[in-house]
Amino acid sequence: MIRVLLADDQALVRGGFRLILEHAEDITVVAEAADGEQAIALCREHTPDIALLDVRMPGVDGLQAAEVLLAEPKPPKVLMLTTFQIDDYIYAALRMGASGYLLKDVDPPELIAAVRAAYAGDMPMAAEVTKHLVNTYLGRAAKPRPDPRAETLTAREREILSALARGKTNNEIADELVVSLSTVKTHVAAILAKLDLRDRVQAVIFAYESGLVTVGATDT
Repeated sequence: MIRVLLADDQALVRGGFRLILEHAEDITVVAEAADGEQAIALCREHTPDIALLDVRMPGVDGLQAAEVLLAEPKPPKVLMLTTFQIDDYIYAALRMGASGYLLKDVDPPELIAAVRAAYAGDMPMAAEVTKHLVNTYLGRAAKPRPDPRAETLTAREREILSALARGKTNNEIADELVVSLSTVKTHVAAILAKLDLRDRVQAVIFAYESGLVTVGATDT
């Protein structure tokens, strides 16, 4: 079972998300929090696999809670929820290690798929969020700076990193390159190790900031 913690200051929203998630046979909601402080305490108590955090909450908000949780010895995968009106937080959350960003009006099947994808190590993000991230943050960033770590990547690893930067999942990359899923996972693990990065989200940011991938290369 994929164990999920929900954090949102609106009980109605939490209840709706719980009903959606627990409709899936492989997902269970182990705790609910009304703010970031509760989310931190309940994550430490229940050790969920996934923490689903609303960005805007009273007191300790979702971004602050994510920062604390991701620094834990055994952190959960963190998925951030946004209304898309507070997108200044997107880049910061992903840089600190959040696994993905979803809109709060996400369709039920997409929410379930996102939790499963994050648990599997993929990078679930709404297409609108990905496009905004690339165009607003990476697209307007300072001139890309080559990073010597990129020279350690093989041609195939660069190809897979480019696919990651275009928002592709492991399954989609495997289909695109006509290789097995296990081969893609092996390459992704090698990329993260060579670049000394925590996860695929940071790999995507590295790809753009180092100039390995340009904004025009995305098709999300």
